[in-house]
Amino acid sequence: MPTRTLDDSARTLVNLGFASAELRVRTPRTNRTSTAGTREQDTGTPPPADGRIRIGSNTKTFTAAVVLDLVSEGGLALDTPVADHLPRFALDRRITTRMLLQNTSGVFNHTGDLNRDGTTAPGLPSTGQEWVDNRFHTYHPDELVRLSLSKPPRFAPGTDWSYSNTNYTLAGLLVEDITGRPFADEVRRRILHPLGLRHTELPGADPDIAEPHSHGYYHYQHAGEWKTVDVTRQNTSLFFAAGDMISTTQDLSTFFSALLSGALLPAPLLAEMRTPHPKIGYGLGLFVEETDCGTTVLRHNGSTIGHGALMYSTPDGSTTLTAALTSGASEIDLATAFPRALASLVHDVFCPDQEVDHHG
Repeated sequence: MPTRTLDDSARTLVNLGFASAELRVRTPRTNRTSTAGTREQDTGTPPPADGRIRIGSNTKTFTAAVVLDLVSEGGLALDTPVADHLPRFALDRRITTRMLLQNTSGVFNHTGDLNRDGTTAPGLPSTGQEWVDNRFHTYHPDELVRLSLSKPPRFAPGTDWSYSNTNYTLAGLLVEDITGRPFADEVRRRILHPLGLRHTELPGADPDIAEPHSHGYYHYQHAGEWKTVDVTRQNTSLFFAAGDMISTTQDLSTFFSALLSGALLPAPLLAEMRTPHPKIGYGLGLFVEETDCGTTVLRHNGSTIGHGALMYSTPDGSTTLTAALTSGASEIDLATAFPRALASLVHDVFCPDQEVDHHG
């Protein structure tokens, strides 16, 4: 992908309303980066080329990789009841490790869920003024699970698909039960240290993010008024093992490439990970999709308020697209304009010899 085209994509994202965009494309021959926007509101300082970003649900891919590594060691099985390892929750015995990783357990999402009629079933505060007021609150993982289990299940285990942060909170607790060590320690021991991911961390309840980084802002409406708040500092314990990690575009590229090339998991388990659910195309901790030119890509994107990260790759890990995004003082059309810009970017990276019009 030409650097000029990558620069255009970064500028397009900022023009949509993002405060900053950091893009990285790595192929067997090149490792290109591009940035646009500002590091901090009203300063005009450009964002760093490899700044730290809260990666949100990209955390789920790390969590799935750790769980599958435990499966490879024989300490855990994909299709046995989770209740055997976490008896304190009295989980439905039909819920298996595989269902947690594939979001088919039916467990309510503790950050809120959508009802079939389109209405919202609220969970713990994750948006709006209530989240702003509580953004430094510390949650314990057991608290998140118990809130979810106090709600009716979405469906019988294994009969449907529904994205739930609680599935991955349970997966993180499962790791702790099997190993007898903190989840964060296992991520460091099994992934971060072997791959040399020095700029990736699990902050726990610490609201700070190390330099360099761009600032993220929350633009929201409350009591009929629009507000913009700097939310760079926030406590992400609400997303334990599901969306609490910090990383960089370089570290995300290294991780995803290593994972998909087979450096972290044996081939049979990597194949399980890349086998998509028929309803939504979600494997075990990642999505399996086709681009508009028919090329298969694997990906997981994620966000916390103010911050977002993209992680795409070819199935063999040879070509990756990673990005760090921060939101600013304006609304972003996430329903139409952003998906269109993202589709164009993905096409340019993974279908470089074909032209397509994403503006019609």
